[in-house]
This record gives sequence, C-alpha cells and structure tokens, in this order.
Amino acid sequence: MMPDRGRIPPLPSAPEYLHRTDFGVGIQGWRKDTATPVLWTEHRRQEGVVLRQSTFAHLPGGLDVETALEPVYAWTRFAVEQVNDVRPPDEFRFVLRLSKVFLTHVVDPPEQQEAWITLQVTPSAAPLDGPLSKCGDRVVDADGNVRLVAPGTLDLVAPGVYDLEMVLEARVGAYVDVLLPMLPGTVDEELALGYDGALAEAEAYWAPRTAAVIRTPEKYVDAFFRRSVQLAEIIAEKSPDTGLHTFLTGSFGYDVLWSTPTSMVSHLFLDLLGHHDLVASHLELYRASQGVRRPPGTAYDGISNVGFFATPLSLQSFDWLSDHGAILEAVARHALLSRDQAFVERWTEPIVRACDFIARSCAYVEHPAIPGLMPPAKANDTGVEQQSVSIQAWTYRGLMSAVQLLRRIGHPRAAEFADLGERFRAAYVEALQTAEAPTWTAPDGTTWPVLPSKFYGPESAWPELELFDGGALMSVWAGLLPADDPLMRSFVEFFRVGPNTANFDPAHHTALDRVVLDHEQSSGEPCYSWNLFHSWELGDREHFLEGMYGLMTGAISPQTYIAGEHRHGMYGMVGVQPLIVWAARHAVIDDAIVPGELHLLRLCPRAWISADEETVFDGMPTLFGPMTLRFRRYGETLEVRHSTAWVEEPARIVVHRPPGVERVVVR
Repeated sequence: MMPDRGRIPPLPSAPEYLHRTDFGVGIQGWRKDTATPVLWTEHRRQEGVVLRQSTFAHLPGGLDVETALEPVYAWTRFAVEQVNDVRPPDEFRFVLRLSKVFLTHVVDPPEQQEAWITLQVTPSAAPLDGPLSKCGDRVVDADGNVRLVAPGTLDLVAPGVYDLEMVLEARVGAYVDVLLPMLPGTVDEELALGYDGALAEAEAYWAPRTAAVIRTPEKYVDAFFRRSVQLAEIIAEKSPDTGLHTFLTGSFGYDVLWSTPTSMVSHLFLDLLGHHDLVASHLELYRASQGVRRPPGTAYDGISNVGFFATPLSLQSFDWLSDHGAILEAVARHALLSRDQAFVERWTEPIVRACDFIARSCAYVEHPAIPGLMPPAKANDTGVEQQSVSIQAWTYRGLMSAVQLLRRIGHPRAAEFADLGERFRAAYVEALQTAEAPTWTAPDGTTWPVLPSKFYGPESAWPELELFDGGALMSVWAGLLPADDPLMRSFVEFFRVGPNTANFDPAHHTALDRVVLDHEQSSGEPCYSWNLFHSWELGDREHFLEGMYGLMTGAISPQTYIAGEHRHGMYGMVGVQPLIVWAARHAVIDDAIVPGELHLLRLCPRAWISADEETVFDGMPTLFGPMTLRFRRYGETLEVRHSTAWVEEPARIVVHRPPGVERVVVR
C-alpha cells in the first residue's frame, strides 16, 4: 500500500470494485535483461519518488518441479528509481498489507459498464485465522512458521489484518528485499542465497530452450513470443497426487480447466513453437482419465462412454461435450507435428477409441435432434443441453486430424473414420443450410441468414455471445465449409458491417452484448476470433493482419503480454496467444493452405521485410518436418534462405512475393 497524500489508506470498510481504486491502470512490464520472468511494477508517487517493485519466483536449486510439494519462494525487491529534484523527501514510507486474499469475483454486477465478472475488494474476506508477530526481520504465525521476511514495523490495523510498514531512504538505488515462502517452513537456505543468488539460479532454469525461435524487426512481437511461452508454463500445475501436469485456463478465478479453449495452448501455440515435450506431458492426464467420466448430456445415457475424453473431475470447471473433440485435436495434432514415435505408439489406441465414441454417438438416433451429428449435450457454462455448432465443429476437427494421423501410420481403420467424417460433414452442411434463421440486409441490399449457434435445444442465457464464440464462424477453422462459401462470406460481414455495429458502444460494451468485429477481433471473447481463419484461407491480407495485430495489441496487455477473457473480466490467461501464434506462423510458413504443399511468405507482414534486420523462423515444426527460414531485404530484392530436415517431402513448395518486393531470391 502506497501513501495517499501522505497517509497509508486504510482497508475499505465496505466492498468496492478494484478498478474504482486503481482506475484499472498500472505501469508494469518484464525485465528485459533477464531470461527469468521478473515482473516489475512502477509506483509513481506524488511525494516525489518513483518506487519500482520487481518480483520473481524461485525453486531452490533452479530445478524443475518434481513432486509439486517443493518449497517455492517469491522474491520482491522494492527499489527507489527516481527522486524529484524539487522538494525531494528525505525518506519514503509504504506498507505491505498482510491478510488473506480479499479480492473476489462479482458475477453480473449491476452497472452496464461492468463486463459481467468484476474484481471486488471484499474486506470481510481479509482476516487471517491467527495472529502474526515479528521476530527480527521474520513475520511468524502462532505456530512459529515464517510467513514473510522483511524489515519494518508490524501493526494490527483491523481484526486479523496487519500492516508491515517499511522506510526507504529517498535515494536512487536504495532498496529493500522481501521474501515470501509459498508454504510455511524454513527459509534459512533461501535467505542465504538472497535476491541476487536466487535470481542467478532462476536464470539458468529459464535460459532459452531448444525449441523454435522467432525473431523479427518488431521487438514487441519478439517479446510477445518469448514471454507467452513462459506464461503458459507458469499458468499450469503438477498434481502432487498423480504426478501429472496440466495447463490451467487462468491463474486467478480460472485456476481450473476448461479443456476446450485450453486445448488451443497445445495445438495452436506450443506445438507450433516446438515445445513438444511440454505439450506431451500436459496431455498425459487425458489418457489416464479416458472413459472415466460420463458425457454431459441425457442422450448419452444410451451410449457407451468408452473412449470418451473429458476433464478430470479434480480439475473440472464446467463440462462441455466439445472437450472430447478438443482433446482429440490436441493429441492428434501433437502427434502430427512432433512425429514422436513413442507418443504415437502410446496414443494410437486411445485415439481409435475416441473416434469410435464419435461413431457410436453419431449413429445413435434415440434423441429428438438432427441424426448423423453428435447428440445434444452441455455446450457451455449455462448448462443447457443443445445440439450446438461448437460441439460439432470441435468434434469434426478432432476426428479429421485423427484420420490424418491414422493415414500417415497406415492404420487399417483410417478409411472407416474418413468415411464417418464425410457423412458428418454432409449432415452438418445440410443442417446449416436448411436451419430456420432470421435475416439481415447487407449494404449492397442482399439479404442473408444470421446463422444459428445450435440446431436443437433451448436458448441459453447468452445467445449473443454464443452466436459468435461458438457459432457457425467455426465452420471454416473446423474444415466443415470453405471460407468462400456464400454463407461464410456473408456471416463474417454480418459481424463487420451488420446491424450490431450500430449498437456497439466501445466505452460501455460487455462481453455478453451483441458481438461485432472490432479491428477484426471479437468484442465478446477475443480468443474465439474465428474470422482470422476466414481471412487466412481467402488470402485477405488486410483483414488477416488487422486481426493478428489487433489481437496482439488489443486482446492482451501491451505491457506484460498477459491475456484477459474480456474487458474487466478474468485475468492471468494465455487464451488469446494461440490464435496470434498460429497466425504469425502461417503468415510465413504455411503447411495447411493446400494439403501436401508448403507455402512461404504468403501473408508475411511488411514490417518483417526489413533491410535493417533479418527475420528468422528457426527450427519451426511443420507437417513435413522441421525447417528454418531466414529472409532480409536488399534494395528491391528479398533474399530468402532456408534449411530443412524433411521427414516427408512436400509435393510442392511455393514462395510468395510479398507486397513492395520486386524480386525474391531463394538460396
């Protein structure tokens, strides 16, 4: 807590929204001179001091987590960065407030300006269970456990709430270090290391890994890739009970697992950057839990759950049937990109069982919805059972990636599941084309349907959000319809220029309002900006790059590269990173636009075509094997150098000439 006109503010006496205290604004970033993610926060105080708070986590020895019960420590340094020359203070006082977590989530606050889930300061949650006392620099609990190490004076400021007041000389370079153990216990060895010693061990741990590297003339872009990979590892856990890893959906309110969106961290993000070992370790929990959970829909009472993928109960947030397809997509795509033979052998039978579950479900007709597709089930957090588009899209995508893998390894059932996919796609397209839907009038006077987000089931509480996030725009990404299909073209335009745009108020918009494309990113939940795949497939350079950069600057913090679910919503996520990484990689190295072909520089940003600096995509996994691509501009000529380690030769390699380049020389 910092002084407010000379005094330390007390704990609020009543609940209040956090952003009304700090205005939702902070000055933060990552230290640029360390591989370790050291988060700094700058406190610019009117007393005439700038105080910088720098925090990192340390595991003794700089080792990886093995048991998930190892002691973890947070080191924080508070350092004076600036002292005003005019009326400088002699000293600067601030406090650390010691309490339980008193930031809570308020769902559906009354003000229209709030975005449905808001952080609230809740004083009643603050009191600790027992007293604290000071023993030298150590703050200890009633059992003598060290809870914090820092100099200063400890005062009880409310029942169960303490302030530790510290004083720094108002001199540039003055600092104080604070040690916070995650679990009560001994701190002697950690204290002996000190802040700098612990940071040195962390540096060895966070040194660049042997994975793909992207380096561009845009330093913001490079930092995004560097820190996003680290954040994905940080927002994860290892279970001390099972020894299994899992990516989590977030780090605060979402420190559980929504398998559908979180699967994108694997197949659209980390696998594309070569972090195959990391992905494999985080997929293993799904193999261990396959066939254990029941599908979340009454229609599935008549269908065997053998082969069904779902979130383990210990990590469950809400069950979505789309989880099955999303997990299958993550597993199959990892096998395709990593070409890890041991992984393929271990996972082939679970993949086949997962495809069999889809086949049984699509063959089951004892339900009132459209046959040939996955029967109705829970498709989102509202809990209503729908034959939703999102269930079908994720299922088909996972199924067809599994078919691609099974064909590669010559599995005898590949053709059978491919036929299932063709029947599925035909049923889906017919259902979408014949669905009853309201219409809208485009600027040219033509009338088009507003495509549904479900084929059967009751309306949920969030129809506007579902129309975009889990609606028919997913069809192109899933491979169910091409981007040049008239229905797909018109539906993207609906969100770009349709009637919702007249109702869009960016200053007061919430995620549950009518969704529009705001700089080619969803105004609902940006991580579901499926339009990006439409622009990619069509070669619509302008919209594609607007979407990629729009997400990179508007859907994540430009200071820390951390994503939030939506405006004022859940924080501490990497949900948007997958779309950005996928777009950046496919803009330069594209193994998906034409099956069997490799296309280079097809949608490469102009900023990456530089005469001052070489752009490097090093060690990038592709469906054909890893490759490195380097390019730099010399006058009107773009020189492209590449090296490959093909496991499978592409049928054709196409090098595209970026705009503004007269000649391309490939070496």
